[in-house]
This record gives sequence, C-alpha cells and structure tokens, in this order.
Amino acid sequence: MAQCRHYRLPLWQCPQFLFLVMGIIIIATSLLTYSIGTKYIEDPEIVVLIVLFLVTVLFIIAFTITRSFERLAEVSRMKSEFIDVVSHQLRSPLTNLKWAVDFLLSEELGKIGEKESEYFQILKENSTRMEELVSDLITVSRLETTTLPLEKQEISLENLIKETIFKFKPFAKSANIEIEFKPPKDSPKVLADPSQIKQVLENLLDNAIRYTKEKGRVEMKLEKKQKNLYFEIKDQGVGIPKEDQKYIFQKFFRSKNVLRERTKGSGLGLYIVKSIIERSGGKIGFESQEGVGSTFWFTLPIGS
Repeated sequence: MAQCRHYRLPLWQCPQFLFLVMGIIIIATSLLTYSIGTKYIEDPEIVVLIVLFLVTVLFIIAFTITRSFERLAEVSRMKSEFIDVVSHQLRSPLTNLKWAVDFLLSEELGKIGEKESEYFQILKENSTRMEELVSDLITVSRLETTTLPLEKQEISLENLIKETIFKFKPFAKSANIEIEFKPPKDSPKVLADPSQIKQVLENLLDNAIRYTKEKGRVEMKLEKKQKNLYFEIKDQGVGIPKEDQKYIFQKFFRSKNVLRERTKGSGLGLYIVKSIIERSGGKIGFESQEGVGSTFWFTLPIGS
C-alpha cells in the first residue's frame, strides 16, 4: 500500500499488487499442471521437475513484467511531480506580471502612448494564455493524482449551459459565430460537481468557436435519455482527420489540420473534459468529418 501511495496509483494498478495477482495465478497454474501431469505421467519426479520448470519460467516473466511496470510508474510519478511543481512556481510570477500590465494600462502612473498601449495589450494576451496553460497543467496533475476534489450535487445543466453561452458571446461575436441552444421543456437535474462541469462546457464551446474559421453556427442540444441527461455540441469547423480521431482525447495531442491552421491550444482541453465526465459517472464521445465539422456529446446521471 505504501508503494501504491508512492506511485500515486490505485491498488489495482500498482506493480506490487499485479505481482501478487501473478503469484496467485502461478500457484494455480502449478497445481493444475501437477494434477494433469500425475494423470498422464507415471514418474512423479518428472512431474515435479516439469512443475518446477514451469513455475520458474512464469516467475521470471512475472518479475520482469513487474519491474517494467515499476519503472513506468516511477517515470509517471516524476513527470506528474515535475508538472505540478513547475506549474505552481509559474503561477505566481504570471499573476504578478498580469497585475503589473493591468496597472500600467490603467494609466494611474501617467498617460501612455498608443504604441506602448499596443505592446502592453500583447503582453496581457500572452500572459493570459500562459496562465490558462498553467491552470490546465495543474488540473491535469490533480486529475492524475486523484487529488482533485469531486463535490457532487444536484445541478441544473441547462442553467450552466446558458451561463457558459453568455460568457462566450463576445468571443463568438468577434469570430462571427452564431450560438444556438434550444433547451428542453423540462430538463431534470444531474448529479455532478458544478465547477468541473462548467469547465467541461467552457472547453467544448471554446473549441467549437475557435475551430470554426469562417462565419458559422454552433448548435447545442440537451435531452433526457433513460437515466441520463444527454448533451451535444455541433460545430461547422475544420473537423478531425480520420487517422487522428483515436488520439483526440490524449494529452497534448493536436490534429494535423489544426496545426496547419495555427489555431491556439495546448492539447489538454479534451483530455480534461474526458477525465471529468468519466469520474462524474458519465460517458463522452464524438463524430467528426474533416472540413465539415465535429459533434461532441456526453451524458451525466440524473439526480434522485
């Protein structure tokens, strides 16, 4: 258990637990081999030698596999710790930088010229982007180490969607994108963490607007399906190439056509979205066609 905590892994993924399971399988295999051997081989010494040979081979294989998993677990732990430490160390200077730029733009120290103001705006935009990236890295680290608290409660998904749309209206307007949402007549409440589901909606809507390059429309749908509430968001964006679709929920992955378009992003948003939905007891998926658009959906369990 101490080793599992050290690697920040649940018990069933811990290398030592896997070795224990393999040991039980080896014992069962050796007993089965001995039982079968005594039926077909008259000399008991040969049966014992066969069993010992089989146990030795299986033990070596189990030990090698366990050691490999241990090395992978240690590398993963070090990577997570590195991301966590670096992210927290970056947050403070970035916040100070943003505060300093905002203070200078307020002109409390004196009027600034148009050219200087332009450069300060560039600094502000880039510091905001860096702050968002750091925030995503911290979220990923907490999701992987299961330290992100999950405070489930009955919430109105419809209200959260409306709040998210209101927040992104200026961004959508500047991108010449129309957002369409037709709520159902009576949508039940879902059991989830409101702050985390809000992050999911923001990530999905941000992607839908950002990856639609020309005038277009983003359609959002909400409906009840058995014991779940089903949410869908459809865009008219660049779409995802078929060969890239199996990697879309992986960390830091960005499809080739998005990179060609030089669209901003870290490749962490969809990984965070999938992790949050699954730990909330829901499911997530998508359909996409390159050059046509994408449709992302997820379900969440309805509250009692």
